[in-house]
Amino acid sequence: MSFFFEVLQGFGALAQPEALGFMVLGFIIGTFFGAVPGLTSVLAIALLLPITYSMDVVPALVMCASIFMSGMYAGSITATTINIPGAPSSMMTAIEGYALMKKGQGANALGHAALGSMIGGCVGALLLMGLMPLAAKLSLLIQTPGKFALVLFALVVIIIVQRGEIAKGVVATMLGVMIATIGIDVMQPIPRFNFGTEVLVEGIDMMPIIIGTFAISEVLYQAQAHSASLKLQVNEAAAKIRRRDFLPAWSEIREIGLFTYLKSSVMGYGIGILPGVGGSMAAFVSYADAKRRSRKPEQYGNGSREGIAAAESANNSMCGGAFVPMLMFGIPGDPTTAIVLGVLVINGLQPGPRLLESQTDLIAPMFASLFVSALILIPLTLFIFGPWFVRIVSIPRGLLYACIAVVALVGSYVATFSVFQMGLALVFGILAFFLRKQNYPTVSLLLGFILGPDLEQYLRRSLSLSDGNPLVFLTSPDSLFFLVLTGLFFYFMAVRKPKEPIPA
Repeated sequence: MSFFFEVLQGFGALAQPEALGFMVLGFIIGTFFGAVPGLTSVLAIALLLPITYSMDVVPALVMCASIFMSGMYAGSITATTINIPGAPSSMMTAIEGYALMKKGQGANALGHAALGSMIGGCVGALLLMGLMPLAAKLSLLIQTPGKFALVLFALVVIIIVQRGEIAKGVVATMLGVMIATIGIDVMQPIPRFNFGTEVLVEGIDMMPIIIGTFAISEVLYQAQAHSASLKLQVNEAAAKIRRRDFLPAWSEIREIGLFTYLKSSVMGYGIGILPGVGGSMAAFVSYADAKRRSRKPEQYGNGSREGIAAAESANNSMCGGAFVPMLMFGIPGDPTTAIVLGVLVINGLQPGPRLLESQTDLIAPMFASLFVSALILIPLTLFIFGPWFVRIVSIPRGLLYACIAVVALVGSYVATFSVFQMGLALVFGILAFFLRKQNYPTVSLLLGFILGPDLEQYLRRSLSLSDGNPLVFLTSPDSLFFLVLTGLFFYFMAVRKPKEPIPA
């Protein structure tokens, strides 16, 4: 009961002017970055991460949570208006939303996207708060061999979700694991792979990897685009929408059904718990399920409001689920929580079950921020700024990305006060750019870098405890469970590849 009491106190802490101000500011920033194609909540938090060094932990986490929620929702804005998803998780929304936009019902589509995002975000946050104590108790049952198997499971899932590009996912993930081995050995105070240089003895900081992978590479990727594509054209019809046009009709909501919203939200939360899967998979699975059981499947691909509701409910509820593995095991559920993990580490918070016992007062406002952002700020933002949303994309993108490049490099220096680490951000940005050009998943590179040390540490500790006997991973029940789970996921997602939904 003490946990739930502290969660309620977290809502009280959110009412403090400083925390409330940072939540609203974060939501506005996340909405902007989520709405502009190519800019995501991941990039927003990556650019703002150096600022968290000078902030208290509660406002920093509150702002990150609101950016996460708003960035996930805002991807539906340009997905609907110009058929360019602001975030990968909005790809399914683009199929139905843009079809409605061409029919002159773009505002209605945006309204349904906001409603689905609101319900999904609230359900995901409530499940996070309600099930977190249970997750903490279950995590205490996992011993060292089980932790190795869990991290291995996370890495395998990260790789196999790259449908059709599993080999490239393996290469990118292993590259991240290899980069993480530079510096002091995880078990002994011995430098390794420093190539005789003192600057590499401390290893590679997380900030250059994050900023290089997501900010610098995006700037380079956009710079090589044709100049004509650096400024998006605003749909004239979309620019004339009125505020009352955003309110979905009750008859449409009833036709979609409360069950669709709730089922999609629960599915999104469950998928979010799986490390490395993210909102794209949540939206895809929920959209496919909704189409399979729909009474009007012929509407899918031609402007199905049910499809929008299912996809948006799932990808926003995923936000709550993604925090579970990050807080319990230090395993990010998606790229955004990977950066939030950096905020925790920066402020001296160590993920694990003990975090809930000793420092609930610090993370409870973050849970509250997820819920309030979904329940209040999503519909409020749409009502106030809805008619202006589509004008965001009229900003000259050449100017936009030039500013991002400067902020990213300065931010990487401020975070480490090291010119060498700032140079590494540029190097990793160039590396990530070429990886993206060849369709290598850069998210796998980052998650491999984050999880690599844990994989090595738990492997070596397990073998040390068993006198080098590898059978310890088969005789330990928790380890065997995750190994079997890994095999099942590999079979169903890589051997028996699921069919992607084809728009009607």
